[in-house]
Amino acid sequence: MTDTRGATPDSRYSWFVAIVGAVAMVFTFGTPLSYGILRAPLSEAFGVPAVELSVVFSVMLFTFFIGSGLIGVVAARLPARGIVLVCAVTTGLVAPTLLLIDSIVGLLVVFATLGLALGTVFVVLASVIPRWFDERRGAATGLIFVGNGLGLFVLPPLWQYAIDAVGIERAFLFIVGVSAVTFLAAGVVCGRPTWTGASSTTLGELGGWVRGLLWTRRFHLLFVGMALAFAWYQLLAAYAVDLFAARGLTEAAASMAFGLIGGVSIISRIGSGYAADRIGARRGFLISLACAAAGVALLFAPQLPMLVPAIFLLGMGLGGSATLYIPLLLSVYDPEKDTAIVGIFNVAGGVGALAMPPLGAASVAYTNGYVLAVALTLGVTLVAIWAVVAGTR
Repeated sequence: MTDTRGATPDSRYSWFVAIVGAVAMVFTFGTPLSYGILRAPLSEAFGVPAVELSVVFSVMLFTFFIGSGLIGVVAARLPARGIVLVCAVTTGLVAPTLLLIDSIVGLLVVFATLGLALGTVFVVLASVIPRWFDERRGAATGLIFVGNGLGLFVLPPLWQYAIDAVGIERAFLFIVGVSAVTFLAAGVVCGRPTWTGASSTTLGELGGWVRGLLWTRRFHLLFVGMALAFAWYQLLAAYAVDLFAARGLTEAAASMAFGLIGGVSIISRIGSGYAADRIGARRGFLISLACAAAGVALLFAPQLPMLVPAIFLLGMGLGGSATLYIPLLLSVYDPEKDTAIVGIFNVAGGVGALAMPPLGAASVAYTNGYVLAVALTLGVTLVAIWAVVAGTR
């Protein structure tokens, strides 16, 4: 079968779609998970206490995961290209808003809207682009998630540099504006291939399918497992920069060290995609989570040099799990419901993300240290491993 452009699965055009999608992916996760860097500048610029701002970031993560996840369920029946284009326009409209607002309510609306747009782009691209491939689906998924990992590597120090150079309001205008441009390009290129098309399942049938899932033990276990498989990083993001600074790094170096987790994850995003084509997505996903648990455990060590292996293992764990969870889910459930599957389990990520920024900030504030925060992060990772193992037997 061929696309109207003459493309076939695994063709050159398929790889072009994946590359454009990978560029757009740079700007999806990078900004929401840079909240540890945005918190202080926003607090200073708008006169909002850091604890109250943690609620704003929680809402942003809520809409990023849960709001976009719910849209993803409906998106199985809608044109993928049109959804991404709407998100591009929305992101462009949000870009100048910090120059216009002056209250925490305004911040709440801005970041909630931005989170929804970024999350929806992620859900659609992550679920549609792999459909352009048959034999090299794992490798292609790895490529688009390289963009995701590059965002986690580049965006935190980029936000820090831009804020220092021009202030939070203009930094927001520039970075969010560039995000909108990349989404526009993805909206033009990254539609569903015509040999798959939109799901033939009706909205009523999708609703029945979702209701049926809610009563299965496998879904319960995988929902918990996927929620916690990403919650460890969301929790870490709430205190990692401060932890690294407490270990002796400067503020800029601490931001760079946190970004390096995303940088290292690029290696595992590439490698895990190829590995999944050979050893299977389930095994690769669990190995990745084990690497993340080992990296978190190393954070208990107070010595500064221990951050090096910790960052490496955390990056390997982040990249592998982020790349392989979609192939894992599509091997468990019907891939025709692509965006619906990714959307539902994006909701799982949102359930965990909603509590992570306040939990991370509170655990550090009330203990005046990082031991409890690191212990919580390790516990979350270990429970995620157990739930995924049990849910995929």
